[in-house]
Amino acid sequence: MDSKTFRTVMKAKSFDFDISYHSKMMFIGSCFTENIGNKLKNLKFKVNINPFGIIYNPISVVQSLDFIVENKQFKDSDLFFFNEYWHSFYHHGKFSQTVKEKTLDLINISISDSLKFLKDTDFLFITLGTAWIYSHVKTNKIVANCHKVPASEFEKRILNEHEIVSVFNEFIDKIRLINTKLKIIFSVSPVRHLKDGFSENFLSKAILRTAIEKIIKNNSNTYYFPAYEILNDDLRDYRFYNSDLVHPNEQATTYIFDFFKTFFFSDETEMLADKVQKIISARNHKLFNSGTEQSKKFIISSLKDIENLKKKYSFLNLDNEETYFLSQK
Repeated sequence: MDSKTFRTVMKAKSFDFDISYHSKMMFIGSCFTENIGNKLKNLKFKVNINPFGIIYNPISVVQSLDFIVENKQFKDSDLFFFNEYWHSFYHHGKFSQTVKEKTLDLINISISDSLKFLKDTDFLFITLGTAWIYSHVKTNKIVANCHKVPASEFEKRILNEHEIVSVFNEFIDKIRLINTKLKIIFSVSPVRHLKDGFSENFLSKAILRTAIEKIIKNNSNTYYFPAYEILNDDLRDYRFYNSDLVHPNEQATTYIFDFFKTFFFSDETEMLADKVQKIISARNHKLFNSGTEQSKKFIISSLKDIENLKKKYSFLNLDNEETYFLSQK
C-alpha cells in the first residue's frame, strides 16, 4: 500500500509472449470487451470484435464460438418476430432488422467472416460478465439476449463452476483442431450486474473467477487478465464509474488499457502505438480556422508524421487520416 495515497496499486505482470501490430485478435463477451477491442482498433491493430454482439454469460459465449467454428448459417427457423423486428436469441439487438432477410444476412456474413479470422487469429480474448443465465421456456434455449420479450417466458438461474469449466474445455479442444497457435486470454468484466442484486452479482463474479482458474489449469496457452481486479482493488472508487455507477468510465477504461499494454505489448509495439495515437489525436483535433499559418503548419506536420510512419511500417493503414489532412490543406 502507498501510505501517502492510501491506495493499493496493482503491479503489472508480463507473459512469455507479446502482442504486436502483426498479431490478429478476436474479442468476445461483455461490453467491456468492446471498450478494449475498440481502443486497439482505433490504434490500427487487426481485431474482430464481438461477431454476435455483446454477450454476457459463458454458455452464450461458447455457443457463439461454436457456431463460428461450425460455420453455422442461420435460417428462417432460427429467428423470431417481436415488436416489429426479426431477432435471434443468440445475438445482440444490433443484428435485429424489420426485414427477416436483412437479419439473416447480417448474422451469416458475420459468422463467415469471423470463421476466416478465427482460423488464423493469434489471440482470443474472452470477457465473461455474469454467471446468471436466462432460458427460453418454450424453446429451452439459453439466450444471449431477451430482446425485451416478457420475463414470464424465461427461467433464470445461476451456472455452477463445473458447467462453465465443462463447456470451455470442450470448446478449447474443438478450436485447437482449426487453430493450433491460438492463445486464449480470459477476464471477468468489471461491469457491475446489479439488476441481479448486490449479493447475486458478487456470487456470480466469484463463480466466473474460480471457473476461469480451473480452465487455465486444465488447458495450455490459456491466461488471465485481471480487468475486474484492477477496477475493484486498485482504483476502487465511484469516481471511476459512469453516472449509472455500474459501468467503468473512460478514465478507468484507459487506466485498465494501460495495464493491458504493459501486460501484452513489447516496448517496440508500445512505442509505435504511441505514434499512431499521436496521429489519431491530431485527426480528432478541431481546427477552428484551417487557413491560418498555425493550422497550415499543424496539417503539414501531421501529414509528415503519417508519411514517415507509412514508410517505416508499410502494414499500417492511415489512409483515412491522410485523406482528412489533405482535405484541410
